[in-house]
Amino acid sequence: MKNIVKKIIVYSMAGIIQISFGATIASASPIYNEPQRIVQLDHHNGDNDRQREHDRRLREENERHEREMQRHKGESDREWHERQERERQRHDEVLKEIEAFLIGAAIGSSSN
Repeated sequence: MKNIVKKIIVYSMAGIIQISFGATIASASPIYNEPQRIVQLDHHNGDNDRQREHDRRLREENERHEREMQRHKGESDREWHERQERERQRHDEVLKEIEAFLIGAAIGSSSN
């Protein structure tokens, strides 16, 4: 008798766990959630121009960064590593600025 009760309890717990996982998955499903607003860029000429400008600035910055990371003639190891660290920080800041440009353009175009 005790084995039957134990089995019933174990199987009931397993069933409850499966039902709770199913409920969690169903509640996370986009079908049951309120529709979320998705910002979508329209492909107007202005957006294409902004994207091209973003790509150009990014390409130029990456080329400049690549040149600056190389060692200069007559530069000691210490000076080179210090300059590399400064250049990494500067490069990260410029990349953030370039990405902010594109995000700002996306927000500006979505408000129209």
